[in-house]
Amino acid sequence: MRLLLIFFLLIFINFSIYPETRFTNSDGQSNIRNFSEILKWSTNREDPIPEYLDVIEINDPNIFETKKSYAFWIGHASFIVFNGDITVLFDPIFSKRASPLNFAGPKRLIKPAIDITTLPKIDVIAISHNHYDHLDIKSLKRIQKKYPEVKIFVPKGDGKLLKKHNLKNGREFLWWDNIKINKTIFTFTPAQHWSARGLRDRNKSLWGSWHINYNQKNLFHSGDTGYSEDFKKIQQRLGDIDFAMIPIGAYAPQWFMGYSHVNPEEAIDIAIDLNSKESVGMHWGTFILTDEPVLEPKKRLEKIAREKNINFYTVLPGTFIEIE
Repeated sequence: MRLLLIFFLLIFINFSIYPETRFTNSDGQSNIRNFSEILKWSTNREDPIPEYLDVIEINDPNIFETKKSYAFWIGHASFIVFNGDITVLFDPIFSKRASPLNFAGPKRLIKPAIDITTLPKIDVIAISHNHYDHLDIKSLKRIQKKYPEVKIFVPKGDGKLLKKHNLKNGREFLWWDNIKINKTIFTFTPAQHWSARGLRDRNKSLWGSWHINYNQKNLFHSGDTGYSEDFKKIQQRLGDIDFAMIPIGAYAPQWFMGYSHVNPEEAIDIAIDLNSKESVGMHWGTFILTDEPVLEPKKRLEKIAREKNINFYTVLPGTFIEIE
């Protein structure tokens, strides 16, 4: 079991026996971890005790038949967002495990707040990076089977992965690339992270965040990220954010995770840098990926948001958020 854990750490934490990289972060770094660091963490860690969020049952699927802007948290980094123009699905994962294997790897603590069979019509799927908890091929195939015309936006380098699995309507993006769908402008923006789906492809595809603009309203999904100056630059180039989805979990131990995953205090700093009017926490409570207690991100966020008087909160999966 310990060897299996190390194998998954090699995949998920970005060690590679192949030093060549293609993409780096805006600071020029690529978050390289050597084997001894991975071994140190894996041999000293204790898995947090599982804790389970309540999942709000959808009693009326007609809630999605509205002309008002909304966000709906499915769990982890998966959100349905309607901005008044189109419906976007961010980083969908409906599988039981965030893993290339059916029998091993991080397992869901809670079920998705909605089933793929009852999803509203999705116009665009926007993927932040290719880690298994953000780019889930099984989910993408099922969604595209339900909605064959759905467009799939991925970082540069992941288009071949879509083609390999016969996923259509894919488009790759570099940072600051944009495209207009209906009246909505999508811009792929920076984040501080990395990519890999195996031992040989570290950083051979890009990673990032998504900014969408429609009718003078800016929405933002930060993907997975550490804290950096990127978010100040995003605000300077694209304006203040009206509603942001920002990660608050997967940060412990800080010495190992801190470069590529923000803690709740740093998530607040991102919201401030974006001058976000309203922010919601994601990337917590769905999988056990790191060492912090499952519910700690929520408690830490509530404390610091209250102290700084910031409109940044958490919700239960299945919460329907009206965006002002």
